[in-house]
Amino acid sequence: MIISGVIVSGTRKGSYFVSRKIYSDQFKHILGFKPFPGTLNIEVGEEYLEEIIKIPKEKMNIIHGNEGFGDVNYIKSTLNNKINGALLFPAKTEHPPKILEFIAGENLREDLKLKDGDFVTLMLKY
Repeated sequence: MIISGVIVSGTRKGSYFVSRKIYSDQFKHILGFKPFPGTLNIEVGEEYLEEIIKIPKEKMNIIHGNEGFGDVNYIKSTLNNKINGALLFPAKTEHPPKILEFIAGENLREDLKLKDGDFVTLMLKY
């Protein structure tokens, strides 16, 4: 599945959660990279939300939380046909459903020179 959206600023809490050992160790082990401390927030249209909701839960993978940290479902994805990472679906989030969170091993805003309002695509691999 390919989805498109626009980069938006987030709550600045992604860096805290992604850098927690409970998550970063599992991402490193499962995905093969230590995630950059932060998420890239992508706002998508309603048409993509309908498609994402239809993805069977068994097609998603899971990172297990503990001690107050919730589980995180994820789908391996590629950003702009260049950067491999994962699209996250945290059990606990402050974002509305139209805001998706993507992680990778690098600072995406800096390395790809992305800013709020830039258009991006994600290829979901499930």
